[in-house]
Amino acid sequence: MTAAPSRKVPDRDWEHYRLFAKVREAVFAVPGNFRSEVVIRGVQVTDLFNLNALLGAAIEAGVVSTLNSLRPLWDGDERYAMYSFVRQPQTFPDVRLQNSADPADVLLGIELKGWYLLAKEKKPSFRFLATPQACSRADLFVVYPWHLGEVISGVPRLVEPYAELARYVAEYRNHHWEHLMAHRKSSRVIPAAAGQPYPSKTDEILDRAEDDAGRNFGRIARTGLMDAFCEAAGARLVAGIPARYWRRFFKMFTETATNETVEAMLTRFAQDVGRTWKGCFRRVAAGVPEVPVYALTRLWIRSTSSSTDSHSNTSAAIAARRSASGTPARIGAMCSLAP
Repeated sequence: MTAAPSRKVPDRDWEHYRLFAKVREAVFAVPGNFRSEVVIRGVQVTDLFNLNALLGAAIEAGVVSTLNSLRPLWDGDERYAMYSFVRQPQTFPDVRLQNSADPADVLLGIELKGWYLLAKEKKPSFRFLATPQACSRADLFVVYPWHLGEVISGVPRLVEPYAELARYVAEYRNHHWEHLMAHRKSSRVIPAAAGQPYPSKTDEILDRAEDDAGRNFGRIARTGLMDAFCEAAGARLVAGIPARYWRRFFKMFTETATNETVEAMLTRFAQDVGRTWKGCFRRVAAGVPEVPVYALTRLWIRSTSSSTDSHSNTSAAIAARRSASGTPARIGAMCSLAP
């Protein structure tokens, strides 16, 4: 079997290596400095899964703005005063650190993806198709999970990202498709005709699979690269409750769901997390923290019996029972490029 590709970071003697290392640090500093003017209110629970499509572009623009605001971190000596991060969603990579006087002068790029942490899928479903030859050795592939500050309302909040070398991700994607997956017909990947870093909008730089009726080629989260990261993201506390519980809770509610079916699913949910309904309320009465089923049920009762105006106040009910113990795995530690 063909050997799996290996990561090849920029050479340490590259004149911009220190900049590369500092930008990598800035990527992980973005969540703590991210600010957004977007505020979401009155969204029905059944519509929450569409938030990534609605807010994705705004979040990516906010990330770029935050990276530029972190200039003291990645350009403390002002050596790169003429350079700034520019978002160009129709090009690859869609964020480039380029010279304001000469846009063709690009030092490195970031292929930026957002992932709504409470989406239906346990793993992000985006596709990444750029050919490896279109990635410079300093380009990064970065995914920012995010959620609303008050779970079903509020401003977007970012959490620690997945960051990897873009060329390595592209190479591993092709390797996984050709050598690690079973195919009914062909496993061949057809490389793009063009292949040089920082291509123009018209350059053909997308690899494609010869046999891909299901449009699965390029779904990076299905290659195994992001497994540990996605698992840690599911354990991330959102209003005191692991994100994976919120995700499962919201998936219970569809346009065809009835009170009976929801209650049955809630009972199974309680059993799956190791607690019966009676046990949940017994623990609450005893003041024991970390009872996600109880808090989720409170949210359900409020969201189904009150007006949409009360949705923004549900965080108060949840906050009353927030967990005081347990620290989720640091997501950045699951990535090879964590600082």
